[in-house]
Amino acid sequence: MNKYLLYWILFLFTLQIIHSQENGVVAFDLPIRNSLKFNRYVINPTFSFVREQNKYISFSNKRQWVQFADAPQAYLFGYSGRFKENIGMGVGLFQQDYGVQTTFGAVLNFAYNVSLNRDDNLTFGLNLGAYQSGINDGRVIVNEPDPVIQNIPKNFMLTINPGINYGTGFFDFGLSINNLVSYNLNASKLIEENPAQSVQAHIMYTGYMNSRGFFDESKFSSLIRSEFKKDKTVLSGLAMLSIPKGLWGQVGYNTLYGASAGIGLNISEQIAVEYNYEQSVGDLVSFGSSHEITLAYRFKNNKRFMYNGDDEEKSVFTPSRKSKRVIASKNPTKKTGSATPGRLKSRRAALEDKNKITEDLPTNVPQDNQEEQANLEEETKLIAEIEAKKEVERLKAEEQARIKAEKELEEKQSAEALKRKQEAEAKARAAKELQEKRDAEVRAREEVLMKKREEAKAKEKARLEEEKRKQEEEARLKAEAEEKALLEAERLKVEEELKAKEALEQAKREEAEVLSKLKEQAIEGTDSSGPELDEETLNSINNLNQISETSKNLQQLLIDRLSDKVDIKQQDLDDLKEENDLSEQGITVAPKPFKSITEENAEIESIKKEIDKVIEEQDIKIQELEAVLIMRKGKKRDKLDPLSASYLRTIEKLKTDRLKTIRTKESLIANLKTINEATEVERKRRIKRAAYDNQQDRYAKDRATLESIKKFTDPSPTPLNEEDFDFGEEQSNSIRIVKDVSNEENGYYMVIAVHDTEAKRDEFLRNVVASGESNINFFFDVNSNKYFIYSKKFNYIEAANTALVSKENKPYNNKMSIVKIEN
Repeated sequence: MNKYLLYWILFLFTLQIIHSQENGVVAFDLPIRNSLKFNRYVINPTFSFVREQNKYISFSNKRQWVQFADAPQAYLFGYSGRFKENIGMGVGLFQQDYGVQTTFGAVLNFAYNVSLNRDDNLTFGLNLGAYQSGINDGRVIVNEPDPVIQNIPKNFMLTINPGINYGTGFFDFGLSINNLVSYNLNASKLIEENPAQSVQAHIMYTGYMNSRGFFDESKFSSLIRSEFKKDKTVLSGLAMLSIPKGLWGQVGYNTLYGASAGIGLNISEQIAVEYNYEQSVGDLVSFGSSHEITLAYRFKNNKRFMYNGDDEEKSVFTPSRKSKRVIASKNPTKKTGSATPGRLKSRRAALEDKNKITEDLPTNVPQDNQEEQANLEEETKLIAEIEAKKEVERLKAEEQARIKAEKELEEKQSAEALKRKQEAEAKARAAKELQEKRDAEVRAREEVLMKKREEAKAKEKARLEEEKRKQEEEARLKAEAEEKALLEAERLKVEEELKAKEALEQAKREEAEVLSKLKEQAIEGTDSSGPELDEETLNSINNLNQISETSKNLQQLLIDRLSDKVDIKQQDLDDLKEENDLSEQGITVAPKPFKSITEENAEIESIKKEIDKVIEEQDIKIQELEAVLIMRKGKKRDKLDPLSASYLRTIEKLKTDRLKTIRTKESLIANLKTINEATEVERKRRIKRAAYDNQQDRYAKDRATLESIKKFTDPSPTPLNEEDFDFGEEQSNSIRIVKDVSNEENGYYMVIAVHDTEAKRDEFLRNVVASGESNINFFFDVNSNKYFIYSKKFNYIEAANTALVSKENKPYNNKMSIVKIEN
């Protein structure tokens, strides 16, 4: 009854180990925990490197609780060890049987060490497990099919187990995580509730025994572990003593699995066998014992690694010739005498020959070489101490040299870094100074150019002012000459008029005398003494009076018409001036009715010509009358001739009317000239203000047109050539200067075309945008009434010249020139 009860307990415990999840998933948990000699990487992933010197191939088999049938057992075939100075690796194939449940897989191990200094090392390790678990149908023995067992599928699992270890001269401290990540490939999901997931911490000590006899140079290792799981904490300890002659033994205790003990030996220098026994205690004492056996082959490594824990081991069946590991003593207690390595070698050879002879003698022959052998061993130890001391001193000297070299290298690197930094700073300063110097030179050249331009402008201004002064002086002299000539002409006219007036007065006096005589004659009744006025004479006199009156009326009519036109011009000037004044104040005036200035000026010119014609005709009449008068006086010398007197009065009146008409005309023309000049000033004033408003409207319209062209012009399907571009006005190689350009900054513009119409401007812009260039712009010059299309703008002439020389090979750039704006 008790036997069957134990079977049931074993089955339930097996289910606990199997981790009775749904679908029979088994956690990764190899039962390799009782050996500090082989397969240590299973305990912690870093142990394939830590304290290792060689590489091993091993085969282990562990049978747990052997008193039960189908008890758990595990097989592990592995290859692990130290491969390089800082790398350890391992690979293992395993199989675990839990009754009818079987797990088969592999584990890959990698460990990497970082040497902090001579005695301190930091090692990182990782175990990657891949295995398949399921029901072993060959182990299932049932009378009837069990659907519970048949429905358990096979699962392929991946698990990750990282670890870390910090090692000093004798101690190691480490941490690892078992089953950090477990992934079920069949179910494509992570295992969330894993009872085998735990955090494991350990402390390990490794030292050597310095004694005489059998245990001399034996290595002692101990490991204390704590495994923290979700529901419990497992503590364990393990200690191993390894004897150089090829024997080792180990004991341990685990709070879950119980106590363990083991022994191992080297059959040869490469082949070893190990056996471990484990006894359950506590709640599992009824489970009984477990057995583990390992067969290993060691690959001897001729290279001596740092941070290793393997000494040269011999076989228990082969005599050991290994020198004793000693720690050099600073105060040796025995003298070496004349012992040297050479003498020691010769004495050792003689002793070996003597031992061979002794071995051939009967066993009862006394061995008289024991004392000599003891002395030889003593000298060997002394020589070993000397060599160890030299080795320590050599290592110390090498360490000091290494530290010194590292310090010198660090100082050298620091000096080089400082030198590079200083050189970089010096280069940066030099580059900055060079750039500042270049900028200063550019500014100086620009200032010189600006100064030269200012001087040229000043000279040009002085020249223009001088020319203007000369022109004004010439105009003044000319005006003075004209005024002098006019005064002289007027003086001559006045003299002529005075002469004519005197002649007229004389004629009047003579006529008065004639009339007086005629009156006297009429009174006295002397009819035959005075002349008689016949009807023909009276008609002639009346005709002369009518001619004089008609000429006067015609001249006055023309003068009145001209005066009316001048008054109209004055009124237009007053209205224009008032409109401009109000416009500057922001007051809008209703527009005046349209009238043609050209027609008005034509009428004025026509009136002036008519007046000149009348004056010219009057001159002719005066000359004709004077000629008739002279002829009449030549034929009839009678001073009392009434017809001659009438001729003389008519001529005098015509001359007076003519002179008055001329002066009135000149006065009106002078006034008209003044009015025209003032009107031109006011008209320019209005045009200037209208141009300002029009320029803003033009600029807004031009910006909208440019944006529309850039937005709606599609790229040309075929490349455009230079013939496809109309560059407009031909540009010169010299720098063109334009002034008073609104909405543009001063600078140097890379102009590629100049057009005088909006249509040609827009066509050129569309072709440039269709060629793939969107960085295009233009400005309008009101002085030349032209559009300047440009691609770039610079503040300095040097940059503009550089851009002109290095311009892109584009068809629209072939006529590029520089235009400077000076506002």
